[in-house]
Amino acid sequence: MAEMFLEKFRSLVPQYLDDAWQPEDGLTSRELNEALEVSGVDIPLALREFYLALGGCEDLMEAYYYIWDPEELEIEDGYLLFMEDEEEKYVWGVRADQLDVPDPIVHRRLNARGTWKSEEGTFSEYVLDMFEWVFEELEPELGD
Repeated sequence: MAEMFLEKFRSLVPQYLDDAWQPEDGLTSRELNEALEVSGVDIPLALREFYLALGGCEDLMEAYYYIWDPEELEIEDGYLLFMEDEEEKYVWGVRADQLDVPDPIVHRRLNARGTWKSEEGTFSEYVLDMFEWVFEELEPELGD
């Protein structure tokens, strides 16, 4: 399948980190495949290309929320979990029955209740919006 999201995800490095994207910012296909063998899960195309573009970039993988390394991915409650907040109040995932969809809708679980809610955006939309929000929030602090 053709790359649909790779360049957009790679562009986040110069956009938010003021540095050129380097191959070490992402994972190689081999590294990603080996990590997915450890986790034992399949992932949608958008998440695969995210890891290929940014899986080695700690500044983005841990920007405000924590995007899990591919070997940490797991399926729980019928969702492929991929991200959590610092306090572990919420976890984000995509429905396990939608893993063959190239860019599935993201859902968020409130861990205290175990309830899931749609974020009403696909993985690529959600991640791009999240980074825009995170780095816009940080701008005043960086200018001080």
